[in-house]
Formats: sequence, C-alpha cells, structure tokens
Amino acid sequence: MDLRKLKTLIELVESSGIAELEIQEGEERVRITRATAAPANGQPLTLHTSHHHAAAAPAITPPVAAGPAGETAPAEPQGHKVKSPMVGTFYRSATPGSKPFVEIGDAVAEGATLCIIEAMKLMNEIESDKAGVIKAILTENGQPVEFGQPLFLIE
Repeated sequence: MDLRKLKTLIELVESSGIAELEIQEGEERVRITRATAAPANGQPLTLHTSHHHAAAAPAITPPVAAGPAGETAPAEPQGHKVKSPMVGTFYRSATPGSKPFVEIGDAVAEGATLCIIEAMKLMNEIESDKAGVIKAILTENGQPVEFGQPLFLIE
C-alpha cells in the first residue's frame, strides 16, 4: 500500500471522527485507530500495517496539536508499561466468557498474571514485572500484538 493512500486514510479518520478503520488489500492489512485520551481537536492516530509473510511495521503516531494555552499534550499516558514479550494474539481472560485477569483500577503484585498471549497454538501467561495499580489496558481482547508493544500501564 503506498504512502499517498495511507495519508488519505489517516485524513479520512481525522475528518470523520470515527474511532477505528481497518482495510485489507490482498495480503496487506492496515488498521488506523484514534486514541481516546487526547483532546478532540488533535487526537493522535495509530497506524498498524501487516504483511502475510513479513513482520508488521511499527506503529506511526503523529505529533499532538498544541492546546489552547500553546502547550502540547503528552502523546502517551505516563506510568510503567508492561510490554509484549512476543508476537501473538492478546487475551484478557483464560477462556472466552470468563472474568478477565485484571481490570483498570486493580492492584497487582509483581508476578501476577495480567493476560495470555497465544503464539503458535501455545497459551503464554504474561505476568506483571512491577507491583502497582492497573492504570490502562492498551490492547483490545482478541487483537494481534507485536513484540515490545505496550499492553498495560501500571502506576
């Protein structure tokens, strides 16, 4: 998919106010999502691309527009990020329909199970590497994740 087409898709998401757009052309797939924590006039977009036989491209986050006082808002929430140790599919609970391992606001101890990442039909429990309170869950249940992608924010 060429850069002009990607720019057009990003502009479409910005102007329409939709939260997410996903398009697939052959073996290429593009998902553009709008972050929900930023102000409405300058919400950052995240672009994910993937290819059938190649690793996905890194996320692209444009800079955030200046606020009314000329200050720039932070691009991401602050806190300790628990990152994915592998490529796979993110699951918040052990089985479909069961209670998620953690919710926003839950206190977690170091070593507590936060989620499962399925990779090559193996279920891998991802544990907290820091004690604290879950401030944000940065990935949707059932979505693919990349190596090093932030999954949780712990404060």
